[in-house]
Amino acid sequence: MCQIDENREPKNPAGSPAESPTGPRMIDSVSLLQGAREIYIRHRGEVYRLMETRNGKLILQK
Repeated sequence: MCQIDENREPKNPAGSPAESPTGPRMIDSVSLLQGAREIYIRHRGEVYRLMETRNGKLILQK
C-alpha cells in the first residue's frame, strides 16, 4: 500500500514550469479519477486499483 504525505510541498506545483523535461510530472488526482471513487491502472501487465477513501486519502492496491 502506498500513502501520500499531504503536508509535503510538491516539487513542481501546478502552473510552474518543469525543472527538467525528463523529471517526474505531476497529475492532479481529479484528472485521474474524473469523479469516480476508484480506477484501475494497467502497468507492465499487472492491474492496480487506485481508490479514494471517505477521508479523501488515496490507496493503491495490486
